[in-house]
Amino acid sequence: MKLYSVSYSGNSYKVRLLLGHLGIPCEIIEVDILHGESRTAEFLKINPNGRTPVLDDDGFLLAESNAILAYLARGTNYLPDDRRAFGIIFQWMFFEQYSHEPFIATSRFWLQHKPDSAEREAVLASKRGGGWAALRIMENHLAKNDFFVRDYTIADIALLAYTHVAHEGGFPLDDLPAIKTWIERVKAQPGYLPMI
Repeated sequence: MKLYSVSYSGNSYKVRLLLGHLGIPCEIIEVDILHGESRTAEFLKINPNGRTPVLDDDGFLLAESNAILAYLARGTNYLPDDRRAFGIIFQWMFFEQYSHEPFIATSRFWLQHKPDSAEREAVLASKRGGGWAALRIMENHLAKNDFFVRDYTIADIALLAYTHVAHEGGFPLDDLPAIKTWIERVKAQPGYLPMI
């Protein structure tokens, strides 16, 4: 297997983390998105959307981080067969992509890679409410549950990716003790790998 990845990207990190948990060897190919490497003709043949991560499993190409998680986790404890658990896992994974990542990850990217400007401040201000709303939903759930769906699953992996670096996007977790405890619980899982 090969994974086209960006080391500081939470979406790429999700896949690297699951690969670590599963003990699957994989060649990591770093893509420098800041210098246009995901927009070259060569990369666009791999993923016409020009985004990472992309998994190459012996010629089978799969993009979109949560799709890759499901592909790798099928048949493992990270994606149980139980129909209800399966549905709730995907409920949280869609929540991550629609209600979490667009606010927290985008803010992190703008703070880390865009110069200070009125445009940057406007973008960051537009993301605040949605990011805090997502974190409050997570905090309320984790105050009553060790993980998002019974045991540790790809739902946790998907949500960990940008949550554990939320402070880098201007969302400090100081007042979210259940999330902080959950992050430590995830870090204690066998095969855990840090982001970088």
